[in-house]
Amino acid sequence: MKRFKERKQDLIDATNRLKEALNEKESELMIDAVLHRYEFTFELAWKTLKDYLEYLGVATHTGSPREIIKESFAYGLISNGEVWIKMMLARNTLSHLYDEETSREVYDEIKNEYIYQIEKLIETLEEIKKE
Repeated sequence: MKRFKERKQDLIDATNRLKEALNEKESELMIDAVLHRYEFTFELAWKTLKDYLEYLGVATHTGSPREIIKESFAYGLISNGEVWIKMMLARNTLSHLYDEETSREVYDEIKNEYIYQIEKLIETLEEIKKE
């Protein structure tokens, strides 16, 4: 549980930094910053989910992000598994992205949907703390 709590705090901090970047005036530099912060935040999100599922005895140490997302949806930790899969695919795309149009599309998705999903996850994880 200790690892889960530490990683959850890292996720909260990273999400706050991502929201900071999203609130800045839009420019090419800020879009790049948002994309980079999103990659980092998504990594923390799925790994935090994995830590909690491991604590519950559900996930193994070798679960892929896709497997963790599916299990997290099944256990009610996330409410929209399809969007989380899209979030994972967007993160994967960013690792190999050389197309400005695609980066803009991913940026818009982060701003309009993905940040909301991450915030909902944090709310759910905070409820776990109270149990």
